[in-house]
Amino acid sequence: MMKTKKVHFKPDSPIQIPSPDGETSLVSINTGETSKSQIITSEKVSDDLQESSDSIDREGLLEKVEMEKKLALIQAWEENEKSKAEAKAYKKLSGVGAWEVSKRAILEVELRVIEEKYEKMKAEKIKEMNNKQIEVQKAAEQKRAAIIAKRGEDVVMVEESAAKFRASGYVPKRLFSRFC
Repeated sequence: MMKTKKVHFKPDSPIQIPSPDGETSLVSINTGETSKSQIITSEKVSDDLQESSDSIDREGLLEKVEMEKKLALIQAWEENEKSKAEAKAYKKLSGVGAWEVSKRAILEVELRVIEEKYEKMKAEKIKEMNNKQIEVQKAAEQKRAAIIAKRGEDVVMVEESAAKFRASGYVPKRLFSRFC
């Protein structure tokens, strides 16, 4: 059995295939693509050459090479399509990830805006309540001042009336009428 050796060739370039009589022939494999390299194992070619050495069936060998070329192209196409599908899926997954991140960021911003509105409203309500407490305190002070002033006036009036009663010697008819 022969060692397996990979042979790289460029599409549209001829390959040398030895014939059983020792001559080398050039076989051109046209793939239509110039950027990809194709791989043919020398074991397959060698096995095919040994089989064909008895029958000298070059056309059969060329058909096999053509079939291997087609299979290699199909395999390359399959790998290319798989890589395209993977790249497309990766791109979509990345897009979904970016969409999720942006939506989360928008929701966080909205939440912060709501929290700021709440804090602002809370601060306004606290300020209003403090202002109402100050108003109540001022009103209470005014009422206290009015009561103290009224008490002072009543005391002065009682003292004046008592002075009149003392000066005239007259005794009031009702005692403590104002205070009851």
